[in-house]
Amino acid sequence: MQISKVDIHSVERATVAPAGLVALSAPATAAPSIGGEIELKLHDRLEPLESDWRRLEADNLNSLHQSYDWCSAWAKTHDNTLAIVQGCQNGRTVFILPLELVRHGMVRSAQFIGGRFNNINTGLFSTEFRDHATTEDGTVIVRALTRLLAGKADLVNLTNIPLDWRGARHPLVGLPAIENQNHAFQLPLTADFEQTIAQLNGKRRRKKYRSQCRKIEAEGGFDHFIARTGAEKQALLATFFDQKAIRFKAHGIPNVFQSPETQAFFRMLLEVDRGSADTPLELHAIRLKGAHEGKIAAIAGLSRKGDHVICQFGSIDESLVAEASPGELLFWLMIERCCEEGAALFDFGLGDQDYKRRWCTVETIQHDILLPISAAGRIASIAQRGVTRAKAVIKGNPQLYSVIQRMRAHADSAPARSTGPED
Repeated sequence: MQISKVDIHSVERATVAPAGLVALSAPATAAPSIGGEIELKLHDRLEPLESDWRRLEADNLNSLHQSYDWCSAWAKTHDNTLAIVQGCQNGRTVFILPLELVRHGMVRSAQFIGGRFNNINTGLFSTEFRDHATTEDGTVIVRALTRLLAGKADLVNLTNIPLDWRGARHPLVGLPAIENQNHAFQLPLTADFEQTIAQLNGKRRRKKYRSQCRKIEAEGGFDHFIARTGAEKQALLATFFDQKAIRFKAHGIPNVFQSPETQAFFRMLLEVDRGSADTPLELHAIRLKGAHEGKIAAIAGLSRKGDHVICQFGSIDESLVAEASPGELLFWLMIERCCEEGAALFDFGLGDQDYKRRWCTVETIQHDILLPISAAGRIASIAQRGVTRAKAVIKGNPQLYSVIQRMRAHADSAPARSTGPED
């Protein structure tokens, strides 16, 4: 799907004008605080920006979910119009906001590429820009951004942004935001695995690990299997989709991995190989021996960028060695390996679940920034804020949340394409 473009490289020049107004395509009347006039450009393709994109994504504080490979795989498997915002200063790209246009009912939203499958969104900002950006700079960017997208979107919907992330403030921290109903959970890692699990009552953890191993050894043993070849990757991913479908159905939950576009996206991520520890997706599994030779008891998908590892998803086969908690065992083995390979943070992603709290010592609050462009966008912004608050209440009540999930499962016998929020 393509939108008609007057000029896809249309430019908005944003400077700090008197009384905090935005001067568009006009000479600066006051010097911006971060070193020059800010120029915004809009693109409907990733390829022209690849060089600058990969330079910015190398910054450790920029999310893997805004990396070039992640966004490219999504764009190639989903028929959404791209609205990629490039910010320049003094002729140099200092930030990129990888957005796509998605229609929800009557409202056209500009949102981060990847939608519901992103665990953390930061955008891509240069270190210098992030370190020196002020609240006023963020306001200038937003005003220029909303004018740039006028007629293309009703609402700019920037979700799941940690305004404080690993000791750094987000450049848009001063903008009106609402706390997202979902928090993310992380475990800091050290080079010494014993020190890492000591944060979690290491003695009790190791006792549980030995018990799990004994239970599986009684059934014939297991391997910590990492898919390496193309055939292994695709076969293990297919097994994950099967396991997840069975579990979702059994628990009356909509299957967010069901759509062909979503499955194609994850298959494409598995094909990316940059020849380094960094990877958009790597599949790990507990593969059984003995009586269950070759059977897969648990699967997890990990992504790594720099020293940050994210667990994107996981599944188990509840018919195999369930008493050994193979999913928990797999987390132990993956975290141990991440420590050995020099990672500093193991991220369990969004969602408050008991197993995450058992493993994690850090809880990260994320926020949504909603920027109305049209009258419809203003109404949608008010509604979304209300829905977010309602969801926070629902998720705080386990019984009510369970009822809502079952109702959604019955309503979603033919789930919508996974291009936007799941709710």
